[in-house]
Amino acid sequence: MSKAIAKKIESGARLTKWDDLMMLVKFRLTAMVVVSSILAYFVVAGAQASLTTMALLTIGGFAITFASNGINQVLEKEFDALMTRTQYRPLAANRMKSSEAVLISGFFLVVGVLSLSLIHPMVAFLGMCSFILYAFIYTPMKRYSTLSVAIGAIPGALPVLIGTVAHEGSLTIFGLVLFLIQFLWQFPHFWAISFLSFDDYSKAGYKLLPTDASGNIDKNLGFYSAMYSLLIFPVLAIGHYMGIEIHMVAMSLIIILTTIYTALGFYLQIRKTRKSALILMFSSFFYLPLVLILYLIG
Repeated sequence: MSKAIAKKIESGARLTKWDDLMMLVKFRLTAMVVVSSILAYFVVAGAQASLTTMALLTIGGFAITFASNGINQVLEKEFDALMTRTQYRPLAANRMKSSEAVLISGFFLVVGVLSLSLIHPMVAFLGMCSFILYAFIYTPMKRYSTLSVAIGAIPGALPVLIGTVAHEGSLTIFGLVLFLIQFLWQFPHFWAISFLSFDDYSKAGYKLLPTDASGNIDKNLGFYSAMYSLLIFPVLAIGHYMGIEIHMVAMSLIIILTTIYTALGFYLQIRKTRKSALILMFSSFFYLPLVLILYLIG
């Protein structure tokens, strides 16, 4: 939710159709997803980057993610109404009908698949896989198993793979390395957010965090976060062993960033406070784009 929309809600001002559309498609979150895909494309394309491909990748990325977020809210309408952070969404607040949201999402899905198919069939295939996994597997599984986080991390990491395939036309070692980095990055990122919203998620019955027998947050959550961050190191090593060339300074900075990201997981393990979760969450916003930029520069 943008600050402008949040201010309207706080002041009691009426939300426009445009406000509702932006909330339905989660524009700011979608923009972050598309940026990661574009950065990955530039990393592999370099001086061969095509403005046409970049435009299609941007349009397709926004449209596919818009569709995923729309269907997600259709399926979670009644649960969104139970949570403070989502109760003002257009479907949860009954400002928009489910049929209208499905129609909008369907339109974006068609636009997205067509745009990505103009780049390469595999790009469109991966985009469609992302949509299906997020909307129809991750979304319903959230209420039944913490395995949903791992399932959701797959479509969450596909944007960088889509970006590399958009240039290469096939799966490559570099694309898979970037996919694995983004896949592993998501666990500390998502758990930090879930830690901060645990009470809200519990109202809706979402099982997004490891919990103990009493239903409280697992006391080793910070340790788990750090372990997933640590797994990024062997991925970096495998990439280097498989021939991914990057300047020593850039790789050193990536190692430093990953070390900090891991240390903040351990900090959450030690402190177990909202402040330590906030620090981990905000650091995650910077980690991935910085790593991609370093690969681009290096």
